[in-house]
Amino acid sequence: MLRVAIQMDPVEAVNIESDTTWLMMTTAQDRGHAQWVYDFRTLALEDGRLFCRARPVTLRQTQGDHVTLGEEVKLDLGEDVDVILMRQDPPFDMAYVTSTYLLETVHPKTLVVNDPAEVRSAPEKLLVTHFPGLTPPTLISSDPVALVDFHERHGDVVLKPLHGAAGSGVVKLKAGDPNLEALVEIHMTGSRDPLVIQKFIPAVSKGDKRIILIDGEPVGAINRIPAKDQVRSNLRVGGTAAPVELTDRDREICAAIGPTLKARGLIFVGIDVIGDYLTEINVTSPTGAQQLKRFTGVDASALMWDVIEKRRAG
Repeated sequence: MLRVAIQMDPVEAVNIESDTTWLMMTTAQDRGHAQWVYDFRTLALEDGRLFCRARPVTLRQTQGDHVTLGEEVKLDLGEDVDVILMRQDPPFDMAYVTSTYLLETVHPKTLVVNDPAEVRSAPEKLLVTHFPGLTPPTLISSDPVALVDFHERHGDVVLKPLHGAAGSGVVKLKAGDPNLEALVEIHMTGSRDPLVIQKFIPAVSKGDKRIILIDGEPVGAINRIPAKDQVRSNLRVGGTAAPVELTDRDREICAAIGPTLKARGLIFVGIDVIGDYLTEINVTSPTGAQQLKRFTGVDASALMWDVIEKRRAG
């Protein structure tokens, strides 16, 4: 039996039919592992020891009555648990980054999934830049001059916040669209983060493939098809999940990035592929596992726990 603490958004609010963290938790419960949930805001570092306020959970497959929470306890995350799942959703802001620094004080004595230092070093839209030749033409910058120049050179483009998630703030601009500078100004009024501008890939109309990799190996994929006349295919903004097979190009991409993911301790990863291009490597709280299991029978959560249990037994 493993003792597992899950850093996540409120478990009472999850959709048990689609949430990947829920699948991870029910799989752990079925395997006899003890589990607690906690909010990252309760993390407290004192005299080299990291604590949190957590509640034990019992889960049921009944939406709206799916969890029983026990009495709150103070956990020493370096002594009282074997594994921490870092599964709260972005935004990937300084509060998120700080939680990675705190969790780094107990890892790897307590195995944190994914490795907090590597999560901090691998923002979704930046890690892909380590693999030239796999991605579409892309620029990351806060400089309006550089952004406009990229737009002029590449025509139709997609503009998105560097640390956005779930399709938030993603817009398509056609060649010659005069609104780019105004959009940059609007973004900069509320953020000092750079923007990502990327050559538009027409193949997105056929779907944005989410491929799940466990310990660097691809285990399956789902296709996320955008609503009519939309560029965003994320399930949270109206995209529709559909079954899909891995292509030779998908396997080529996975073979190129898999060893790096494994070496970095990124056990559960979801990558996004549009057409022949890798667009994102998601390491914070990747989704898609429930849909993958429903379509193919492949249980990425079970495969993840196989890796974790093997490491804890070693």
